Amino acid sequence: MAQTVTLTATTREKTGKGAARQARFQKQVPAVIYGHGRTTQPLMVDALALEKALTGIEPESTLIDLTVDGKKARTLIREIQRHPLRPDIIHVDFYEIKADEKVTLKVPVHLVGTPDGVRNAGGVLDQVTREVEIEVLPEHIPDRVELDVSALKIGDSLHTRDLTIVNAVILTGADLTIATVVPPRAEEVVAPAAEARWPSPSSSARSARARKAKRARLLPLRPRRKRRSLRRPQRSRSFCAPSSAWAIRVRNTRRRATMPAFFSPRPSPSIGNFLPSVAPSARARRKARWQAFRCASSSPRHS
Repeated sequence: MAQTVTLTATTREKTGKGAARQARFQKQVPAVIYGHGRTTQPLMVDALALEKALTGIEPESTLIDLTVDGKKARTLIREIQRHPLRPDIIHVDFYEIKADEKVTLKVPVHLVGTPDGVRNAGGVLDQVTREVEIEVLPEHIPDRVELDVSALKIGDSLHTRDLTIVNAVILTGADLTIATVVPPRAEEVVAPAAEARWPSPSSSARSARARKAKRARLLPLRPRRKRRSLRRPQRSRSFCAPSSAWAIRVRNTRRRATMPAFFSPRPSPSIGNFLPSVAPSARARRKARWQAFRCASSSPRHS
């Protein structure tokens, strides 16, 4: 018969992700109860009491006598959600049942005995299916289903049709394999690898290596290239690079004004060679005058 566990729950007024997180922070597990036309009701269960009640039992086949605000209800656990990294329970679904109505649930299959093929022939017992689905009244819910495998030899198997459950109907397919005995696997003996040997070089290869070594001794060593610095060279204060055509024009005008007659450049046949194509803005003119002033103050004067 199925085991019975008693739990106490309280009504949870607030719902949603934030309320669930707050309940878990207070050592409470969010839960819901539903079934038989009952409106889904949010609950809270003490986390420590729930962990203690579920220790050493099969949750899916255990009857839960749940007390909610003084009212008792017989339920089954339909789903348990756990944290992906920790073993903490984060949510539980309770399904209310009636004593005179059949329920559908899954019960574990427990193998009993040592197969003959394992004991005498060195075979391996392989359990393929670990639980089956049944339909049964709540008072007849089995804790687990036992299956005797003592007579199995190598190659034999047991199926769902070999199970016997009193006062229950097995819903799982009859041809589903529960357990089988397979022959032992032969260990592969890996042959030791042969010791690797380098092929003896021919006379031509030896002479080529000797010529290469001699040439390397005679050639001078290549000078080591100087490593380039990644830092940008710092410009001197006397250096002034014009940044626009208007600044170039002002700089050239200042230089021609300060140079003697025999140093004056030959006049250009077209004034458009040094005039900018677009009239500069006031900001560009101020910048050009400032750069021209710096260049004129830093460049040497010709007498």
